[in-house]
Order: sequence, then C-alpha cells, then structure tokens
Amino acid sequence: MSDDGNNDWFVYILRCSNGALYTGVTTDVQRRVHEHKDKGRLSARFTRAFSPVELVYSCCVGAKSLAYRIEYRIKKLPREKKANVVSENLSKTKLLDFLDIKE
Repeated sequence: MSDDGNNDWFVYILRCSNGALYTGVTTDVQRRVHEHKDKGRLSARFTRAFSPVELVYSCCVGAKSLAYRIEYRIKKLPREKKANVVSENLSKTKLLDFLDIKE
C-alpha cells in the first residue's frame, strides 16, 4: 500500500446507536463523521444501519499505511479492548504500544 503524500492520516472510532464501536481512517475527521451521519453513498454500510453516530476517539497517526495497519488491529480487538482505547484516549505512541505495532 503506497502513501498518497498526505502524512496527516487519522484513526477514529465512532459509537453507533446500538453501542457498537466503528473504526475507520481518514485525512479529515470532521468531514468523515459528517459523511457517516449523512447516511449517503460515502458513509459505511454499518454506520448507515446504526446511526446516529458519535465521535468518541481520534488520533493523528501520520502515514496512510500506518493508519490502515492500526485500523486493522483495532477492528480485531474485542469490544472491551476497543473501549480501553476510547476511555484512555491513547496518544499515538501509547496506541502503537497497546497494539504492539512498530512504526
């Protein structure tokens, strides 16, 4: 996966109406949250089904490839571990340690 030159990639977590935690990546968190809430073609199928959504966590992680690696790892976590990421509001360094990812 190649980076597109923008090194301001974010990992974010939304809380959906059913209580589920949805994880995604973007270069513009506010725009992406709006797209999820809008329920248009740019929103994820999951968030369309379980809106409204609330942003509960975001972290600038830098490169696109790193953002996707982090997203993948978070999506594999059990719900209680995802909730820990949110409640502890982990910084990039702590998030990488928590997920055992080397930069």
